[in-house]
Amino acid sequence: MWELLERSWPYLLFTAHMTTICLASAHVVLTKRDVRAAIGWVGIIWLTPFVGTILYFTLGINRIHRKARRMRGGLGHRDSSPGFRHVSQDVVQRVLGDDGHLAPLVGYIGRLARQPLLDGNSIRTLVGGRAAYDEMLAAITGAKSSIAVESYIFDNDPLGRKFAAALAAARGRGVEVRVLIDSVGARYTWPTIRHYLRKLQVPCASFLPTLLPGKLHYTNLRNHRKIMVVDGQIGFTGGMNIRQGHLCEPGERHPVQDTHFRLEGPIVAQLRETFAADWEFASGEVLDNPAWFPHLTPRGQSLCRGIADGPDLDSGKIQLAILGAIGCARNSLDIMTPYFLPDLPLITALNVAAMRGVAVNIILPEENNLALVQWASTAQLWQVLQRGCRVWLAPAPFDHSKLMVVDGIWSFFGSANWDPRSLRLNFEFNVESYDRDLAGELAALILNKRKAGREITLAEVDARPLWQRLRDGVARLAMPYL
Repeated sequence: MWELLERSWPYLLFTAHMTTICLASAHVVLTKRDVRAAIGWVGIIWLTPFVGTILYFTLGINRIHRKARRMRGGLGHRDSSPGFRHVSQDVVQRVLGDDGHLAPLVGYIGRLARQPLLDGNSIRTLVGGRAAYDEMLAAITGAKSSIAVESYIFDNDPLGRKFAAALAAARGRGVEVRVLIDSVGARYTWPTIRHYLRKLQVPCASFLPTLLPGKLHYTNLRNHRKIMVVDGQIGFTGGMNIRQGHLCEPGERHPVQDTHFRLEGPIVAQLRETFAADWEFASGEVLDNPAWFPHLTPRGQSLCRGIADGPDLDSGKIQLAILGAIGCARNSLDIMTPYFLPDLPLITALNVAAMRGVAVNIILPEENNLALVQWASTAQLWQVLQRGCRVWLAPAPFDHSKLMVVDGIWSFFGSANWDPRSLRLNFEFNVESYDRDLAGELAALILNKRKAGREITLAEVDARPLWQRLRDGVARLAMPYL
């Protein structure tokens, strides 16, 4: 027997190798929608025997979809929207007025998001950490029944501990409290805030715990959403994490400007439903206490809809919403994002809009907090500049806001950046709104950033030294993973 094995083991090993790489390659071909990713994985599998297959089955398979279907299957969808004023065509026409060319966007995003556009909402823009955190802490202090907090980063710093203490005090008053933090985002400080929250007996869960060491900022499948709901009635969302740097106080090492939003009205149902699904996914607990889902009443005039996006079920919804809005734009398109790494469909859509006569203005930070992202972004700016889009660089502090305004009426804000990570690999939450007042406010905010910054031209991009162009070009090769 041993002699037979000794003679045949090379053939057995070769057969096992060919079987595994064929199975892995077949899985890639059948499941990977991105051609570049498929080619890359097939190359790794065939060129690195056994190691490539192990890497693919370890890192290359999206198991979130399978787990989400298993956990959500049979549980049903909690519909907390009965009685809400779903928007009729008459209301849409009244709100849009002369901007009726945006009406097709309502139905398009409705079919995409599978959520109704809701009337009767109030949206307050909170510019800067001081304004946002004061509102959020005041809401926590005044909470009577429930508090849901979901954040990518929740730092163990003075501000994070202030939030933790407020949440613990609320729980001491009998308020139901749940805190969900992404496993990687929690490690931006050590020890993590989770230890502190548990010490204060605040219920806390980690989203997709990973055994990989360190603060791996580029790990895939992260929960990048920023949601807080108090008493099921008051919602907060936008681009802001919970960390000291957002206060932009004198002497702060890494000050960050950002924009957050306070929402009231029926739209809050879509925030709390997203949190409840994420909490159940991470902790296994179903939030069915009425304290989490009270009846909501109209609070304003904004038409709003939430879009939850991620690689678990229907991915790409936010990117498709952006593409639809760009396609409907007739006069102006203002974009503000910290990370600008659009793929070819987005670049094409922006260029087509500019060539149709739409004023396309893109505002980026002068100095990014991630050098690799800035290099990759600069490497492809020529692709939008050459067709008439205009790009502006805003001065410090680094602005983390994610805003989009179309024709002075449609606004889009939330957690998603204009990069492959947000649009394909992370869990994100954005809100669309049809509201002239809000759109005017955000357009003015973006205009002020333009006035304070400087425009970068195609000539300037082309005039970079050779070494910079090579550096930026190499960084751009990593774009699908940034």
